[in-house]
Amino acid sequence: MDISPPRIALNETTAIPAVGFGTYLVSDDDAPEVIATAIANGYRHIDTAAGYHNEVGVGAGIRQAMAAQGLSRGDLFVTTKLWPGNPAWGDTPKGGPETISAFEESLEKLGLSFVDLYLIHAPFGGDKRLDQWRALLQLKETGKARAVGVSNFNIEHLEEIRLAGLPMPDANQIELHPWSQKPELLTYMAAHGIAPIAYSSLVPLSTWRTEPGQDSAKTDGMRADGGVFTAMALRYGVSEARLLLRWGIQSGFAVIPKSLNPERMRQNLDLFSFSITDADMAQLSTMDRGDGVAWAIGDPSK
Repeated sequence: MDISPPRIALNETTAIPAVGFGTYLVSDDDAPEVIATAIANGYRHIDTAAGYHNEVGVGAGIRQAMAAQGLSRGDLFVTTKLWPGNPAWGDTPKGGPETISAFEESLEKLGLSFVDLYLIHAPFGGDKRLDQWRALLQLKETGKARAVGVSNFNIEHLEEIRLAGLPMPDANQIELHPWSQKPELLTYMAAHGIAPIAYSSLVPLSTWRTEPGQDSAKTDGMRADGGVFTAMALRYGVSEARLLLRWGIQSGFAVIPKSLNPERMRQNLDLFSFSITDADMAQLSTMDRGDGVAWAIGDPSK
């Protein structure tokens, strides 16, 4: 099965599938089966990170699926991310050489010779942030990362790159859903050719991260108006998850949902058989509640 969602250009030579498969909270032990199942069900973009501690398992799942499905490396798009270090957690920020070493370690764990997209996971690098970005640009020049970008960066962090006279990121992976729409950031990114990749698209679901240890950080106000998505999805005859993911696609974002259920995996890929009306998109645009629940991205000096 190859549903083959459309691709969104990141640079002159690299385009990202509009729908990918996220692996946050997938354990290294579970990852081989989960990833192989996702690829068998049509996913061609797999998103992981050093900070997820599952790159070994993700790589095993990719190899297993390629063999079983008769796929070549070029059929797949793989994203991983640099953990930049965070001094607030007693974690020294990486400099340029440490960034290159961390990338090589990720490649080895994944069992790949290159990745399609390499991101700085968060703007925690402080005065090392530009060194990290220069290292990513070096990786892009060598072809070991076909596109490079950032994640959780706000306008001030992106301006830091621009003011340094460096090429801007190909992408910025950020929390995006009707409760967190970030219009100013998206306008800035569009002006500078930075593609948005949405994570946590399914935050508005009533079932989002309700298990112990997976605090959703939802406010009571968010829970109170969650019924809007239920009613709207019912009108379209789709699941709430598909409605929320379609909102992201229709807004121009790549999305990276995750489900461990094969049937829901397939449903989450089927986002092009319906569209949300202009009136409903306008209603959803009124539901923005600010930064979201996943990260608090503050002063770029920190």
